[in-house]
Amino acid sequence: MTALPDLSSTIACVTGASGGIGRGIALRFAEAGAAVAVHHRRPGAADDVVAAIEAAGWRARAFAAELTDDGACHTLLDAVADWGGRLDALVNNAGVQPVETLEGMPVRRWRAMLDNTLTSAFSCTQAAARLMGDGGSVTHIASIEARQPAPGHVHYSAAKAALVMHARGAALEYGPRGIRVNTVSPGLISRPGLAGDWPEGVERWQRAAPLGRLGTPADIGNACVFLASPLASWITGHDLVVDGGVTAHPTW
Repeated sequence: MTALPDLSSTIACVTGASGGIGRGIALRFAEAGAAVAVHHRRPGAADDVVAAIEAAGWRARAFAAELTDDGACHTLLDAVADWGGRLDALVNNAGVQPVETLEGMPVRRWRAMLDNTLTSAFSCTQAAARLMGDGGSVTHIASIEARQPAPGHVHYSAAKAALVMHARGAALEYGPRGIRVNTVSPGLISRPGLAGDWPEGVERWQRAAPLGRLGTPADIGNACVFLASPLASWITGHDLVVDGGVTAHPTW
């Protein structure tokens, strides 16, 4: 693995960290030396992530919370700060990605997307900023679909686009306090079984991406660690696209 910045004095919280991209982010923060609060929704879901971090000699703890509840978000971040003694970095990764066409979509499912993806990030960011004092880093996990929507993902694309703008606005307001707010926009990230479930999509992606491969959760973790590190001390309000160059591919 590529050497990482030293985050040995960092207390970080990663939401939605029980699997997939969130797990990859949590592991990379731990590998950089950070103490990692591993958020999950279902009790026990993050135990293996914490066990993997602790087995490598790093520090982690699982925290359960329902992030569609504003009060639960504030309680979560308070608990993380109590555990770590402070809070330095937050990664808002929690969200959902259902496929559903816009026509006939019930408003309750539109609202569920916004609550799970956008409003949860709003609440957690507000809670974290209250605890960060004179400086910190907040990173939202957005998507390249914030700019290039896909069929069946109108609600998802809209929520991710709003995350990008939320980060830019929050960067303006929190900047004077030394709190930086950015987004990371992943492209297609590999997971077990993806090539079998969607072979034509994976093949199209590999043809379109200049680097010729899908991303990995660690790729996204690397970007988040960088943005939380002193190397990014003059970066805020930025959307870091991590997609193997696929959005550079001509669309005509």
